[in-house]
Amino acid sequence: MTDLNKSNNTDHTNSANEQPLNEFDNNVNSQQVSIKAWSQKLLVVILCIASFYGGWKSYESNMVNECTANGGQMIEGKKTMICQLS
Repeated sequence: MTDLNKSNNTDHTNSANEQPLNEFDNNVNSQQVSIKAWSQKLLVVILCIASFYGGWKSYESNMVNECTANGGQMIEGKKTMICQLS
């Protein structure tokens, strides 16, 4: 059997404890949240760039493999790679 008093216990916190002690503490907390938000945004941007670059290199590699599998040879152009079939 379970004790109903134990299962219905909740964490009662004093609302005074949740308030910052002074304006300085409030300012520090808001700066920490702001820094965390910016660092998360920066991490997302870096991961997006890395993902794009990885996908681009994977695509290039697949095109080179397909070209050589068909008996061709990759030739570098000014801005593009060209598959020249023999």
